[in-house]
Amino acid sequence: MLNQEALDTLFTQARTHNAWLNKPITNGQLREIYELMKWAPTEFNCSPVRIAFLKSDEAKKKLIACMDEDNAAKVKAAPIIAIVGTDMAFARKLPALYPHAGAQAWLGSDEQKIAQAAIRNASIQGGYFILATRATGLDCGPMLRFDAEKVDAAFFVGTAVKANFICGIGYGDEDVSAARLPRLTFDASCAIVL
Repeated sequence: MLNQEALDTLFTQARTHNAWLNKPITNGQLREIYELMKWAPTEFNCSPVRIAFLKSDEAKKKLIACMDEDNAAKVKAAPIIAIVGTDMAFARKLPALYPHAGAQAWLGSDEQKIAQAAIRNASIQGGYFILATRATGLDCGPMLRFDAEKVDAAFFVGTAVKANFICGIGYGDEDVSAARLPRLTFDASCAIVL
């Protein structure tokens, strides 16, 4: 089992950040996040997540036009913004990712089944993305309130990628961050079915 320091980093002391320290983040750090995240479990090893990392003010300005008012300020403030997307045409990579079986044929041409698989599996990878970011010593500020069609048109035009969520990345400013909010208890959230 992980030691308490690791558990604190990934879970118990980690929180959503919206204020950031002025410390640079390298492309190597972004690559390190991906290299950890890519090991997330996915059905048929399908790996549908696609990530656009925004570093420049110009790229962030394009995204700000797609965000609701509160999240626009968060995009502007974050050192790096990740647009965590879902490749709706992920099945074309299955022959390389799942070569020992005909997973592409299992999905067939059922668009609803393919879309459901894409979104569910990319969301699993998105959770791992947050954990991988924390594991590399960085903090996250996930955001969900944005115009997905505008984001797709601005950043994924000509592709089958659809935005899933937006995430600020950097070194969180602990002095400005809000206190942690409560979570539901095990009994309020879970049932053990015998």
